[in-house]
Amino acid sequence: MYIEEQKNVHNQETTVKTVAFTDFRNKAASYFRAVEKGETVRVVRHGRPIADIVPFRGEDGLLSWKRPAVRLVIEGVSLCREILGERARAKR
Repeated sequence: MYIEEQKNVHNQETTVKTVAFTDFRNKAASYFRAVEKGETVRVVRHGRPIADIVPFRGEDGLLSWKRPAVRLVIEGVSLCREILGERARAKR
C-alpha cells in the first residue's frame, strides 16, 4: 500500500509515493521504475520515514537521462568496422 502526495522536493514540485518498508522490499523494481520516471519514493517503517529515493540530478538540475549525451568523435579507423573485420577474419 502506498500514499501519493504533492511535495516540494529539491526545489521542484513532485509527486511523493510513501510506501511501507515491506512493500518496498517486495516490489522494489516497480518503485525504482517510478523513480526513473521522475517520482520520489519515501520508505517508512512503523509510520516513520527512513529513506527518500529520488531521481539523480546533475549539477545542471536535469535528470541524468534527460541531459544531452556527449558524442564521441574519434579520428581514424572506425571501431565498428574493425570489430566486424576481426569477426570476419576469425571465421576464416
